[in-house]
Amino acid sequence: MIDMQEIDGIEEWLIGQALSTVSLPAIFDEMCQRLRQCHVPVDRATVGWTTLHPLVEAEMVYWSAQKGAEHHRYGHHEEDEEEWLQSPMRAVLYNNEGMLRRKLQETNQTLDFPLLRSLASEGYSDYIVISTPFELPALQEMQGRTGILVSWSTRSESGFSDDALHAISYLQKRFALAARATLQAEITQTIADTYLGHIASRKVLTGQIRHGDGETIKAVIFYCDMRNSTAIAESLGPRDYISWLNTYFTATAGAILKHGGEILDFIGDAVLAVFPIHNTGLEDAARKAIEATDDVRRNLAEVNHSGKHQTQLCAGMALSVGEVMFGNIGVPDSLTFSVIGQTVHAAARMEALTKNHRDRHSHHERYRRHCRQQSVIGRKLRAVRLLN
Repeated sequence: MIDMQEIDGIEEWLIGQALSTVSLPAIFDEMCQRLRQCHVPVDRATVGWTTLHPLVEAEMVYWSAQKGAEHHRYGHHEEDEEEWLQSPMRAVLYNNEGMLRRKLQETNQTLDFPLLRSLASEGYSDYIVISTPFELPALQEMQGRTGILVSWSTRSESGFSDDALHAISYLQKRFALAARATLQAEITQTIADTYLGHIASRKVLTGQIRHGDGETIKAVIFYCDMRNSTAIAESLGPRDYISWLNTYFTATAGAILKHGGEILDFIGDAVLAVFPIHNTGLEDAARKAIEATDDVRRNLAEVNHSGKHQTQLCAGMALSVGEVMFGNIGVPDSLTFSVIGQTVHAAARMEALTKNHRDRHSHHERYRRHCRQQSVIGRKLRAVRLLN
């Protein structure tokens, strides 16, 4: 027997989750467990939603009474996977249905999706998909396909009773409120991370949004600039040049991110990045920076040796160490979060010198020796020339 007062207790708990910062998989996991404690016979459940992310198209949480919750993310290229194309959840989404239900053990029931036949063979008796749409300002172009889709399955011999179905439907709307609040916060964080970087985004989202907000930090500054970009742009044309630029940024900025650096700006075809000096000291930041430059060299060499491009991809790099101002610059109603100071200027000037510099390996080795032997912040590190 399902006690609606206990269901009201789950509702009250969900309201609290909507006002907190708990992750959606964690909320879903506990909600399913609480439903079972209230004698709602949920043995398997799945929730899916669309998000806004440069790499991720949608996310799903798969829950079972035996394994708990498993969180999966699906890339933009995976929306045409056969498993999704034949999914009952997709049918509900694209047919604008509010609910789909199949009694899996009834002899006259049509099991019109591969998943349903699989669940029936595993002993499940009832399968329900319920759609709860809601608006997300960041996903208005999805044309009504935002919200959550939840599937509920049971092995109970009689399937879901009317009371159980009522409890599930009632709580899913409350769960959707918590989901909407959580997803909006996650999308905001993703946008900030994508366009500002992880360090700067957290500073902005925790209140450093006024003109002049910032702090002085010690850091290794990385500056990289492509060679012959004007001639390459003219020869390739706008569309192919954008593709070429992305290849270049993947090779350079990708290495920075891999080794813990922060991309601050793409200045045309130049990359400005920072390796903050934390409690681990200069040696740690310098090691990460030099490993990143080594990876950039290898990445560019691989691009040039791949034979996929007629034009050689070449660049100059410079590294500089010192104090920088890390904060908001611009005008009060149009700001960017970046670094300024003599250390940044030094890196840019040294990179310009690499256009005529040939001694790549000797300067690189002196930089390594400096990182091993020096610990005084403010010394300018040698420039590195990339010749590919």
